[in-house]
Amino acid sequence: MSNVVIIGGGAAGMAAAAGAAEAGHRVSIYEKNEKLGKKIYITGKGRCNVTNGCAVEDFFSHVVTNGKFLYSAVYGFTNTDLMALLEESGCPLKVERGERVFPVSDKSSDIIAAWNRRLKKDGVEIHLNEPVSEILTEDGRAVGILLEKGRRRVLADAVILATGGLSYPSTGSTGDGYRFAKETGHTVTELSPALVPFTCKEEDVKAMQGLSLRNIEATVRDGKKVIWKEFGEMLFTHFGVSGPVVLSASSYAAGRIKKAPLLLEIDLKPALSREQLDARILRDFSEAKNKQFKNALNHLYPSKMIPVMIARSGIDPEKQVNEVTAAERERLVSLTKAFTVTLTGLRGYNEAIVTQGGVRVKEINPSTMESKLVTGLYFAGEVLDLDAVTGGFNLQIAWSTGMLAGRSVR
Repeated sequence: MSNVVIIGGGAAGMAAAAGAAEAGHRVSIYEKNEKLGKKIYITGKGRCNVTNGCAVEDFFSHVVTNGKFLYSAVYGFTNTDLMALLEESGCPLKVERGERVFPVSDKSSDIIAAWNRRLKKDGVEIHLNEPVSEILTEDGRAVGILLEKGRRRVLADAVILATGGLSYPSTGSTGDGYRFAKETGHTVTELSPALVPFTCKEEDVKAMQGLSLRNIEATVRDGKKVIWKEFGEMLFTHFGVSGPVVLSASSYAAGRIKKAPLLLEIDLKPALSREQLDARILRDFSEAKNKQFKNALNHLYPSKMIPVMIARSGIDPEKQVNEVTAAERERLVSLTKAFTVTLTGLRGYNEAIVTQGGVRVKEINPSTMESKLVTGLYFAGEVLDLDAVTGGFNLQIAWSTGMLAGRSVR
């Protein structure tokens, strides 16, 4: 039996504790917040999209960075394993659109309560309001931690680092783990907010603040290169664009947008070809032939978007619809199939769901999550250079890497 100390009581830390306890070790979590899983409380708008119910072999196509590194972790503790653990611990789950998994109650607090019950059953010691200031090493081995309060040393046979990243710093993700990693000789790759909204250049986009678009197709281009394309929902904001398809795009755009702006192209009517859309516009116009152009668009676009579409089309808003020319209609079709927004940057970590970048995975054994540089030091969760798109995949990465780290302690 080893004495295992875990730094951080978020998703990865709780899973690591369960894994280590299951392997028969004595386990303690040191969490700087007043409760476990503080970031989980706000995920999925407080509902907690706890995982994704896709087939395990499909999981890796949703991972943006270092997917192959995750094979052992994800196959060792799958989404169905997690769901079984939570339901056994008293938290029934449901699957929604896009295979997103939520608690039946729609309360993230029920996920935390289930983990708390599991950890209590496993005899895990939980130390809250206990920030760690240092990982103690001797002769290339992790031997414990130094607590901030009273500079007290806690000795251990193994240390699992599960501090999270930099996203939502109000939940305690202030980058401590990256400092600990560097102090123990590890490389931290370039960090960036990910799954985060974009800022944009156009003022007319900001004028549509609060407008949500469903069933659109979003394409993000870097010059001629398409870097992301997805069908779904998005939202206009006072600074630019957000919503599920946009957040996922940000993970692929993080490195590029630092060098130059990118182009977002929105197909407002992806189910219609250009010819079908033109026929639809003609039909709408024929039903409103005595109306002015500005008053004949309410079946085509949301009301908040109509002034923007009129201005961008260059068609006189006062013009009778029966006077709109074929060339003008063609402009309207092009605008509807490719409404463009110039993306100028990403919002900050306080709005980012995850951090892109982290501890270099080449320095970690993917079969155990143990450091290749420091014996007895394990890593799990967002502190590693791993991230995925929205839909519960990032939390599953935390659960899977945490469980593997805990189970691997010798």
